[in-house]
Amino acid sequence: MSAIYKSPLARVLTKALLMCSLGVVGYSSAQMDHSSDSGMSAVVKSTVACQGSGLDCANAATPFLTGDGKLLLAWTGGGVVSVAQSHDFGKTFSSTVKVGEHGKALDAGSDARPQIVSDSKGDIFLAYAFFKDSNWNAQINTARSVDGGVTFTSPESLIQDVSSQRFPSALIRPDGSIFIAWVDKRLVSAAKQGGANKLGGSIAYSFSNDMGKTFKVERIANDSSCECCRIGAAVDAAYNPVIIYRAIFPGGIRDHATQIITPKGPGSIRRVSDDQWRTDACPHHGPTIAVSQSGKIHVAWFTQGETRSGVFYANSSNRGRSYSKPARIGADGANVSRPYLLAIGKVVYLVWKEFNGKSSAVYLKQSIDDGSTWSAPKAISETSGYSDHPLLISHGDAVFLSWLTRIDGYQFIKIGPQ
Repeated sequence: MSAIYKSPLARVLTKALLMCSLGVVGYSSAQMDHSSDSGMSAVVKSTVACQGSGLDCANAATPFLTGDGKLLLAWTGGGVVSVAQSHDFGKTFSSTVKVGEHGKALDAGSDARPQIVSDSKGDIFLAYAFFKDSNWNAQINTARSVDGGVTFTSPESLIQDVSSQRFPSALIRPDGSIFIAWVDKRLVSAAKQGGANKLGGSIAYSFSNDMGKTFKVERIANDSSCECCRIGAAVDAAYNPVIIYRAIFPGGIRDHATQIITPKGPGSIRRVSDDQWRTDACPHHGPTIAVSQSGKIHVAWFTQGETRSGVFYANSSNRGRSYSKPARIGADGANVSRPYLLAIGKVVYLVWKEFNGKSSAVYLKQSIDDGSTWSAPKAISETSGYSDHPLLISHGDAVFLSWLTRIDGYQFIKIGPQ
């Protein structure tokens, strides 16, 4: 099953982009940009800037499938956070509901995207960030719907801290509670006020037992993390959130770490791999995580370290205490980015993007034995313009690729089981 939402404007953009395709910039030069993800994306923005806040002009879209198969889609575009829903797996969508309008202040960077979840009653929780000032200090706003997404409450701040919070990552646990983690700058701000210089940010988190109406007092999981990369989150068999993020280790090394968040608090910080990426720059390229039925933790990430450079996969059978040897994703020399993982039972799905200088394609490979062996990669979809990260989502045993493209429309493609 697949669906592609494509507007008349998208068809006009197709022609315009083909005319300017000779002006494509290289992948490496676009990678550090706050709002682009492939070489062609720079052309899209500079030559045929998309106007409006509709899905046609969206820069990031996040899906959620309810228990009855309704697709909720939240996106950012034109400085607006919007939500629509589909009852036919993305073939058609309802009228758009605008939840928050912030103009150029909306956080729409490469790793920033709205978060949306729903419970068994159909209540919906939404979170996103916007910038409060010109120094990239942000606030995370939340909004709720108790009528199935017809209306939403006015957005309000997630917490009452005056520093900066960005890159929310939310998930709903089987018991209906919400877990949310984000990059927090309160410790950096406090250090600065005390005359010290602290790099990066911190990983903070909180829980809600009433669908986001109230949250427990936030806690810090790791006080030293990258300040500009999304956080990956999944739930284990005990309903514990398991997170992955780019930590800052001694010496300014920005390698990845995982933690299990238990009822007693954050677990030990477990280093995924020793990549030795020593940098103070912002890669805007966060990791992904999935936990299989056996409890094995599957992770994938991007690095440009001294030990290895590229996009890699590894797994852990002992709750993160150690990880397997990193395996490269994609062929050597390929421009690989944006991996995403999903596990159902012992079947693990992995998708990523590859840019060949003219177009970006989403590739898929899967493992039916909990990550021990993998199928050969195969291309699922391709576009020659701007595209969002490929995301995976499931409904029962069915697995779907969610991929927002500028000129080929929003795509919702069934990829499993085969």
